[in-house]
Amino acid sequence: MEEKKSYKIYKIIMLMVLVSFITFLLTTIGMQQYFKGDTKNTQDTITSELKNFRRIIDKYYLGEVDDEKLKEGAIKGYIEGLNDPYTEYISKEDMKDYLEDTMGNFVGIGIYMVKDTKTDKIMVLSPIKNSPAEKAGVQPGDYIIKVNDITYTAEQMTEASNKIKGEEGSTVKLELLRGNETINYEIKRENIKVNPVESKVLQNNIGYIKFSSFDEDTAEDFKKKYEELNKQGIKSLIIDLRNNGGGIVTEALEIADYFTPKDSILLYEVDKNNKEEIEKSKNDAIINMPVIILTNENTASSSEILAGALKDLGKAKIVGTKTYGKGVIQEVLSLPDGSGIKITSEEYLTPNKTKINKVGIQPDVEIKLPETVKNILDVEEKDDTQLQKAIEMLKK
Repeated sequence: MEEKKSYKIYKIIMLMVLVSFITFLLTTIGMQQYFKGDTKNTQDTITSELKNFRRIIDKYYLGEVDDEKLKEGAIKGYIEGLNDPYTEYISKEDMKDYLEDTMGNFVGIGIYMVKDTKTDKIMVLSPIKNSPAEKAGVQPGDYIIKVNDITYTAEQMTEASNKIKGEEGSTVKLELLRGNETINYEIKRENIKVNPVESKVLQNNIGYIKFSSFDEDTAEDFKKKYEELNKQGIKSLIIDLRNNGGGIVTEALEIADYFTPKDSILLYEVDKNNKEEIEKSKNDAIINMPVIILTNENTASSSEILAGALKDLGKAKIVGTKTYGKGVIQEVLSLPDGSGIKITSEEYLTPNKTKINKVGIQPDVEIKLPETVKNILDVEEKDDTQLQKAIEMLKK
């Protein structure tokens, strides 16, 4: 992960490195892969069980048997047995769409989604600004119950996502749950360019930068926006990471690099054998001014990496509410047939070795939005208590 952009995933959604896939899973579908010791015995048992089920199917099942579907179902069931909300099998047909999503371009309605394991539902993390979903009225916190009249659970988020996408100009039907209210939308799909980096100058020469995910070139776009603000004479900066669900971790680290001295520790990555990989800043800081980061319960993954690094290194204060708490890393590994597996492979820790996963980052100043604010995307600046608190702190 030196100069190249690797695609590990620190989120809902997705950073990946395509590598060769170790074929241990293929034993579950009858491939002749053998392992030593207990692993071999376990795999042989699974293979034997599947053969028994196949004999029953061949003997009794009335319909036609699709061997590819059986194979895919066996792998999906095996992976789901890990009971990890972030690990999943990706079919050959879905891999192309998955990669396009990670690069930040796709045809769809423009929403970020997350698995809500407590409810076993798919939750809208945020609609993309000016997307068809936002224009239709989809809101953060909505639960996606049905897509084109088919019900999907949290574990089926990838399938639901692929059904939401489609041909440009076509429509998709969504049934959403908002509180106790069921809402139905029919939304036209468009070519979506995600994550514009927005900026403006607030009162007292305070710069403001906001973006909703870390995609390709986000760090470079952030730098350009900062330079534009700097030319306008800003003296301090607010970075709004509310409802930012994460993305490409190298982009988050590159932004952290702008604020920190060369060789500062930005992140620890720890694998299953407790082997640590340390990520450090590579350049001298280019931003030297007071910084406040805004967070909420939907600030996740790569956003937590950036917020945690700048907080621990004393480069920023955090205002808002506690973050989501996704502190594990996924890699997408490709199988020979073009399918893949997104698998949780590491946990990340902040520079102070603070655990994030299932914990989240506590803000320096905790402040909630007024109960009258139903949708953070529509909140007016004067009613945004979190933003106003940040402005107040930077005035001092």
